Amino acid sequence: QVQLVESGGGLVQAGGSLRLSCAASGSIFSINYMGWFRQPPGKQREFVASESSGGIKTYADFVKGRFTISRDNAKNLVYLQMNSLKPEDTAVYYCRGWGSNNYWGQGIQVTVSS
Repeated sequence: QVQLVESGGGLVQAGGSLRLSCAASGSIFSINYMGWFRQPPGKQREFVASESSGGIKTYADFVKGRFTISRDNAKNLVYLQMNSLKPEDTAVYYCRGWGSNNYWGQGIQVTVSS
């Protein structure tokens, strides 16, 4: 069983940047996909970005060109670099690992003020 813990969230002004980190309690090397989801206030959880074990990165259209995902299998860490943040990026961000198993972090708040 792998536990995921997010960090790096907080309050930022529009146009600013944040980097989220996801620390895994065990190896993520064999986890097919590591990624980020978010849940804006009053809305359903939605996909943000993922990176496969083979290094293929996928992004939701609304973050392309602004967010970058990376995974460090040696350190069991996953990052989400978020640039050019907008108020509509305000959400609780969740780290997820999935494939043969399914792991979720507890979530972390990101608030972008206008």
